[in-house]
Amino acid sequence: MQETDLRIQPFLDYLKYEKRYSQHTIISYQTDLVDFWSFMDKEYSGLGLKEITHGFIRTWLAGLKELKLSSRTINRKISSLRSFFKYHLRRGEIGVLPTANVISPKISKRLPVFVKESETRELISSLSQASEDWKSLNAKMLILMFYATGMRLSELIGLKEKQLDLGRQRIKVLGKGNKERIIPVSEDVVKSINDYREWKKKEFEAPEEGFLLVTEKGKKLYPKYAWILVNKYLGQASTLDKKSPHVLRHTFATHLMNNGADLNAVKELLGHASLAATQVYTHTTIEKLKDVHKKAHPKA
Repeated sequence: MQETDLRIQPFLDYLKYEKRYSQHTIISYQTDLVDFWSFMDKEYSGLGLKEITHGFIRTWLAGLKELKLSSRTINRKISSLRSFFKYHLRRGEIGVLPTANVISPKISKRLPVFVKESETRELISSLSQASEDWKSLNAKMLILMFYATGMRLSELIGLKEKQLDLGRQRIKVLGKGNKERIIPVSEDVVKSINDYREWKKKEFEAPEEGFLLVTEKGKKLYPKYAWILVNKYLGQASTLDKKSPHVLRHTFATHLMNNGADLNAVKELLGHASLAATQVYTHTTIEKLKDVHKKAHPKA
């Protein structure tokens, strides 16, 4: 496997140091590429980068389909492979892209899962009335901030106090690829943040590295901690099967769209690289219109 590691490692370093991708994203790329090269080494021992053609890649993909992997997973693996070979093409280490003629399987569009506006209001209200031990404070802040800002999990747990500009009611968020964006927040959110910071000052002398949200030990929140709290309270407030922090990001975007927000503005707030990623929320808006039409129109 040493040769395989040498083929993969420069690309992973490029993603880390030049593209500034998160560790989670880099691990996904690494998993896909190790899977590909393990297959190549097993089935066609000794192949180099220049010898890989679309025929070899199709054989690998056929094996993935036999394993009953979903189209979404296979598409992610193809995307990883495309990025990998484009990197080597730019470096002049291959002359053609072996992925050029590889066709990605079609996937059915899934509408984002989101919490209804009435349920969201009830959830935030119930959290405001909860006993204020440190975990309930964190649950309140996580759910409020996810819903009020639409931040990704990695963005929120990595948020530092120096990124807050509460006087002007805005937060500077560091997103994917180290791209910055500004998200406005309401007076209520500013008050909740300031209350949390006051609690934190009383509880801890020096919270770790200036992170806004911390655990009961004053350490930076970790993904599983945040996920468990959000899952618990979303489960109490809604009947959704899916209860992750990303559901609240979807809820933020869906409620904006349902209340007339401009698609481009929602794109900027979410930190999407292209409008195509944001357009899924227009489908949700259309579904809402269909429901209204069905309930209200005499001929529906």
